[in-house]
Amino acid sequence: MKILVLNCGSSSLKYQLIDMQTEELLASGKYERIGEKEAFITHKVNGQKIQIENPAYNHTEAIEFTLKQLVNPEYKVIDSLEEINAIGHRLVHGGEKISESVLIDENVEQVLKECSDLAPLHNPACILGIEACRKVMPGKPMVGVFDTAFHQSIPKQRYIYPIPYEYYEKYSVRKYGFHGTSHMYVSQRLAEIVNKPIKDLKIVTCHLGQGSSISAVEGGKSVETSMGLTPLGGIPMVTRSGDLDPSILLYIMKKEKISAEEMENILNKKSGVQGISGLAPDFREIEAESYNDNETAKIAIENFKYAIASYIAKCAVAMNGVDYIVFTGGVGENQVNIRKGICEQLQFMGVDLDEEANKTRGEEIMISKPDSKVKVYVVPTNEELMIAKETQRIVAKQ
Repeated sequence: MKILVLNCGSSSLKYQLIDMQTEELLASGKYERIGEKEAFITHKVNGQKIQIENPAYNHTEAIEFTLKQLVNPEYKVIDSLEEINAIGHRLVHGGEKISESVLIDENVEQVLKECSDLAPLHNPACILGIEACRKVMPGKPMVGVFDTAFHQSIPKQRYIYPIPYEYYEKYSVRKYGFHGTSHMYVSQRLAEIVNKPIKDLKIVTCHLGQGSSISAVEGGKSVETSMGLTPLGGIPMVTRSGDLDPSILLYIMKKEKISAEEMENILNKKSGVQGISGLAPDFREIEAESYNDNETAKIAIENFKYAIASYIAKCAVAMNGVDYIVFTGGVGENQVNIRKGICEQLQFMGVDLDEEANKTRGEEIMISKPDSKVKVYVVPTNEELMIAKETQRIVAKQ
């Protein structure tokens, strides 16, 4: 079975074509600046990277041109689009109505629309991608794999906010959590690496990247996570604030005389590690500056590490213990000193870092010492493969 995995943004399209018989990545790429004359695609196949400028004024045009690259005789991946058996969509917010991966139908699309207020940057783009696929490949089965679905196993007392209960009943205001596909993948992969049943493990998964979240995975199920109603909550990120005293927002809005929309933009795009440091929204640059006597950069990085260590400890409380901590995501897989700084704050829990092993970047490896009470691993995430596996599982049931 060959599965096309799509991740649609408002002006972008990421894709992978995976042969599920071998789990081989046949082709991948990204279409950028959709909606503009200057749109272009970067197509990767057979070790080649081909960049093609091609106007795409909507997602249908982008997907049509992408599919042409898969059958292009110059660097052909497949002989015909008929070889694609199904399409797996990375979807963000399914609210409380969708708690697992599902075959996409009109009801699923309606849920996406209903939850667009909760994920305004993501859900509308997901809908465009689904509609485009239906036009370009009619009749092809499509599966939705939701970021929020993995966290639907969190107990109610942990996902309810301490505000009037009527807001949950009227508007479904609660913690949902995100990056679920990544947390699911790395926790399952860790169980394979250590050759133990996942049902017996207590794992804290740390997805650290442009967006970051922490999850407690007990027995293969999410029982706590850092992100909340939206991907803005939790630990500080590169440009997102994470959790704040809510009075801060009201205070600044009154002082600066700004609207809710302006405040939302500040919290999402001008806060976090970048907001404290005042530097460009590039984590590597901010971290580098933190070692060059840049005080605000140093404060920003220390704040980031402390928040993560604190949330790992909170996850340990949720599971009454922890066996493994896993780092993943662009920052988690590659930023050696960030991992070290986090682990040093967890020595009280029995974390004993192997500094030599920790120098490894982007590879599966145990970075704690063999006798560390809590074992620490780096496991590169593969959300696309997880989406393909879920798509294969759902389609096989039909």
